[in-house]
Amino acid sequence: MASRVHGLQFNAVTPSPALLAPQSLGRCSPTKSVKCRRSRGRGGLVPCRSSLVGEQQEASPFTDPEAQLIEALIGIQGRGRSATPQQVQDVERAVAVLETLTGVPDPTSSDLIEGRWQLMFTTRPGTASPIQRTFVGVDVFSVFQEIYLRSNDPRVSNIVVFSEAIGELKVEAAASISDGKRILFRFDRAAFSIKFLPFKVPYPVPFRLLGDEAKGWLDTTYLSESGNLRISRGNKGTTFVLQKLAEPRQLLLSAISTGKGIEKAIDEIASSSKNKGDGELELVEGEWNMIWSSQMETDSWIENAANGLMGRQIVKKSGQLKFLVNILPGLRFSMNGSFVKSGTDAYDVTMDDAAIIGGPFGYPVEMETKFKLELLYTDDKIRISRGYNNIVFVHLRVDGTK
Repeated sequence: MASRVHGLQFNAVTPSPALLAPQSLGRCSPTKSVKCRRSRGRGGLVPCRSSLVGEQQEASPFTDPEAQLIEALIGIQGRGRSATPQQVQDVERAVAVLETLTGVPDPTSSDLIEGRWQLMFTTRPGTASPIQRTFVGVDVFSVFQEIYLRSNDPRVSNIVVFSEAIGELKVEAAASISDGKRILFRFDRAAFSIKFLPFKVPYPVPFRLLGDEAKGWLDTTYLSESGNLRISRGNKGTTFVLQKLAEPRQLLLSAISTGKGIEKAIDEIASSSKNKGDGELELVEGEWNMIWSSQMETDSWIENAANGLMGRQIVKKSGQLKFLVNILPGLRFSMNGSFVKSGTDAYDVTMDDAAIIGGPFGYPVEMETKFKLELLYTDDKIRISRGYNNIVFVHLRVDGTK
């Protein structure tokens, strides 16, 4: 099934010397009066379990305090670059709690620190070198850090994966253990590995000429006993959150970012929710941004807006629903309606009060659309639903409230 990403690109990321460097681096048959053109077929959702580094795990790989940090990370774009002050505060609070806990003592002496880690968050994603500023805050790239200390050539490497078809950038540092928490390193080589080139392209940084600027240290302030979560702080004061295993919602946001495996990620979340028997799902109030749908937009933007194929939704406890779409600066489309519970995890939605608004003026638009809304999964951050014309939607909450 071909799909379209709307507005958000969340999970792929980029590495660069900064990670550790001194620089810091259908079931419903809808009733409808607004007809949608060019609708596309939707394939079946296939169950699949996966992780950031290809490992699989049936039980939750995170303790409750670790899960609080994962929850704070959900919805943050650019690995912190586009985080709101409230989001940064939530992450820092969860990090502080974990750093007071024991975790793995002397993490540099543990085998659990070794392997490939994905960078999920950094407090300074826009600093350091121009290449880092270009890559780290871009969700469509994936950023990893590899640590291998028990070899004849101990190394720590930062890797930016552009895509499977293009290749990656790998920046390597010679490493040594200072104490139970600290790794010392010195960057000494780096190169782009491009899939369609038979040779590597040198990274444009002369490490030998940088002297002490190529040196740094990395403290691991928390390493989970499962070996799935790590918090580290660099010599420039940067905090890093890295994972080996992803939580299902992170996998979904990553899939939406890359445009691959979205249906599998959706099915994983929906199936997990049903298996847990969490009870009936309810529409959660708040402002929700549509980040993906299983159908392409039509040629008519007003049809897209009226059917929820773009823009935001505002859900109110009173049973009121609003669609909002910014057309141009200062000009937006607004459509009000209502929803009524009609079954388990299902609602009847009627949207019948539309207008194009510019400043204090509004131009009424006569249109009405009705459809069934089925919730496949919802929490305080993410909502997966099946709505108009059996289209599957993924919404991300953006108002920051609970």
